[in-house]
Amino acid sequence: MKYYESILDTIGNTPLVKLNQVNKGIKGTVLAKVEYFNPGHSMKDRMARKMIEDAEEKGLLKPGGTIIESTSGNTGMGLALTAISKGYKCIFTLADKQSREKIDVLRAVGAEVIVCPTNVPASDPRSYYSVAKKLAQETPNSFYCNQYDNLSNTEAHYETTGPEIWEQTEGKITHFVAGVGTGGSMCGIARYLKEKNPGVITVGIDSYGSVFKKYKESGIFDPKEIYPYLTEGIGEDILPANVDFTLIDHFVKVTDKDSAIMARRLSREEGLFIGWSCGSAVFGALEYARKNLKEDDIMVILLPDHGTRYLGKIYNDTWMKDHGFFEQRHYATAADIIKSKSHENKLLTISKDLPIGDAIKILSREGISQMPVVEDGEFVGSITDSRLLSRLIENPEYKDDPVGAFMEDPLQFVGMDNTLDVLSSLMNKDQKAVLVRDEYNEVHIITQQDLLVAMTG
Repeated sequence: MKYYESILDTIGNTPLVKLNQVNKGIKGTVLAKVEYFNPGHSMKDRMARKMIEDAEEKGLLKPGGTIIESTSGNTGMGLALTAISKGYKCIFTLADKQSREKIDVLRAVGAEVIVCPTNVPASDPRSYYSVAKKLAQETPNSFYCNQYDNLSNTEAHYETTGPEIWEQTEGKITHFVAGVGTGGSMCGIARYLKEKNPGVITVGIDSYGSVFKKYKESGIFDPKEIYPYLTEGIGEDILPANVDFTLIDHFVKVTDKDSAIMARRLSREEGLFIGWSCGSAVFGALEYARKNLKEDDIMVILLPDHGTRYLGKIYNDTWMKDHGFFEQRHYATAADIIKSKSHENKLLTISKDLPIGDAIKILSREGISQMPVVEDGEFVGSITDSRLLSRLIENPEYKDDPVGAFMEDPLQFVGMDNTLDVLSSLMNKDQKAVLVRDEYNEVHIITQQDLLVAMTG
């Protein structure tokens, strides 16, 4: 009889599949490493098992213990399968931008799931990183995996995925492409391939709103690069220990829209029903390949997960349409709005130390209803005429108090590629404007009025 002792023994040895349609016109051979053939339908099964087995070996995880992790969903699934096989409990924290399917599947395999807000800094006690760390401190006999800084993540791919790709291509691989999130898969595979052949070129795929590409190219961690984006599983607002930038030769940024459309194309044209970040990886890889791939080159793209995780998002026509992603025709973006506005309309800001009375005069003189508040060049808050006027009605003496005493939260930064649909969804009665930073590092404001003009003009 031929059988496996447990589901964990089925992890790995996933196939390479040649792309034939979406890469038409591109020189060289383009292959996809299809990781949804793992039992948990993602590459994260590999590192989940490795992290737990290494923790057991080091005595960090004992029988009957609890596995705790902050995850975008796939690592949680891999850890849950490992926990089932080994008799552990699981508690996972997820950001609220993750798909409903990911949350449901984790609960289906017995995990406790805690959903945390996305749009808070990693250091904020409400972030899914911080909540997981706090739970680990408070839960007896628990182990916090910390996939971002746990180097077992990288080792799992160095020991398994890298050798598989090398053997499957008979050592002929010339380019390797993968999305970069925790960095484990990209850097583990890249390290193995470069040890075998230092000439292998590695390309990391990043999201707009993430810090990786600029950090690689400048060595600067720039918080101004950070803003919300929708694609799950790649990009970060932190620098995980598993990201070794010396192993990544180039970075390519990909928009949410391009990622979503490419994922759907792969499903229809290649029969690969893959996840959202897989679309990012392929779109970015093909952008790089058009300029750099030669006839004899062999490029391998890592496809991390399965499309069932995104049925309510990129594979839902209504969701795609609502976000301006569904149709191929051009949708106006934040960049288009900025381009259409007069170059003389420079962003007006106000100091937090300015008296409220003077601030109201400026708003009235300029004919605007809100302004960002700055301190030492940083955006620290915002003011609206309605809030300031209500304070003055409450007590006229407030006119001499500094703006900082009554300012509201800073206006949210968004990406230049965000469409009108997305921009509209970000604005409400409390947030009537957003900020955009262009390629020259200049900041612009987009108001509800700007959206109305763009939609009707």
